[in-house]
Amino acid sequence: MIESRNPYTGEIIDKFKELNKKEIDEKIALADSRFKSWRKTSFKERSSLLLKAAQELKDNKEEYARDISLEMGKPITQAIAEIEKCAWVCEYYAENAQNHLSDKSIKTDAVKSFVSYEPIGVVLAVMPWNYPFWQVFRFAAPALMAGNIGVLKHASNVMRSANNIQKVFERTGFPEGCFQNMVIGSSKIENIIRDPRIKAVTLTGSKPAGAAVASTAGEEIKKSVLELGGSNALVVFKDANISESVKTCVQARFQNTGQSCIAGKRLILHESIADEFTEEFVRQVRELKSGDPLDKDTFIGTLARVDLAEDLEEQINESVKKGAKILLGGKRDGAYLEPTVLDKVTPEMSMFNEETFGPAIGITTFKKDSEAVDLVNRSKFGLGVSIFTEDREFAESLVPQFEDGAVFVNELVKSDPRLPFGGTKISGYGRELSEDGINEFVNKKTVYFNSY
Repeated sequence: MIESRNPYTGEIIDKFKELNKKEIDEKIALADSRFKSWRKTSFKERSSLLLKAAQELKDNKEEYARDISLEMGKPITQAIAEIEKCAWVCEYYAENAQNHLSDKSIKTDAVKSFVSYEPIGVVLAVMPWNYPFWQVFRFAAPALMAGNIGVLKHASNVMRSANNIQKVFERTGFPEGCFQNMVIGSSKIENIIRDPRIKAVTLTGSKPAGAAVASTAGEEIKKSVLELGGSNALVVFKDANISESVKTCVQARFQNTGQSCIAGKRLILHESIADEFTEEFVRQVRELKSGDPLDKDTFIGTLARVDLAEDLEEQINESVKKGAKILLGGKRDGAYLEPTVLDKVTPEMSMFNEETFGPAIGITTFKKDSEAVDLVNRSKFGLGVSIFTEDREFAESLVPQFEDGAVFVNELVKSDPRLPFGGTKISGYGRELSEDGINEFVNKKTVYFNSY
């Protein structure tokens, strides 16, 4: 049995029977069979269904959000916002997929030559617990609109949410088998990827999980997209608007209780403004309300599991032993960790060079602008960076110097259905969202007409 446990109370809230080999085969067979008819449906038909899914999400957002909060501790207002964002991505692809996948005419010496974009089949999604709806919908919406079929292996601690996602598609009239949740553990993933009916795989998760999936997919010569961890920097230059930058940086680090790959995890401050910025930053973090995730006033909930809080506590303590100074927080109670701010963090410390997944951040200072760029690029991750400056020309000159997949100026790094999302280095490869995302899992077919 797979258990879903409330991290705030410690209580088991649900149990799910893991699928056996025969049941897995039946689900993949259904998906493969459904693809043969689904690929022939029109964009208009798919769009109509996806718009209904968006409406279902909006109409029942409190129901779905409550289960998110119960399963992984996300504050309820943030869980509702997650459901609303899922509705947005459904609407985006319902309205734009046909244009993204229209034949592209290319002038050659042929009578007619073009590229068509056709679905490839059943795609396996391996998804994490931190955004249990959004991570899935940003895959499912484009995949279904492209004419593909989705099968989901979700994180074991959010299986109620996983079943709810399948329910959304069932409630809105998608044909049976278009999208299925598979209640399985990680040990079953390899054999599923190797199944010839599975044509590709997308994973959001850790480096070890991504490496294992990519290795298996590579052996089978199957397409894979990996969105892995991040250690995004928040770089505040000397001319930044301090009050506005502080608010943005607090949000960037502490939303979703800091459990986000794109959270700002390294606060890098110009030494001339470091004291002023730090004082206001600590003040605002101290005012964040911790408590029951179902309380609408709660901003900081628990971490999703006790072991995750223990891991973060260890990273904090290890950095302190090497000379970091705790300015706020640092104490843990079960799965809850106080919002924590550390000063005097150096690149040799785990709070700088490892991914920290929770409500804690380290402060590092710099003197020269080139030093700030070096500190950002020193990370083995490359998901995104936020820079804060009032000089737009200066900001634009810095953009090519960063090695990350995204640069946000005076804003936290965030995903947007209209823009491609993905990283470099060990943050993964491939892109999700926008036209780039829907093109990841299609056959880009060259068509060439000649005449005699």
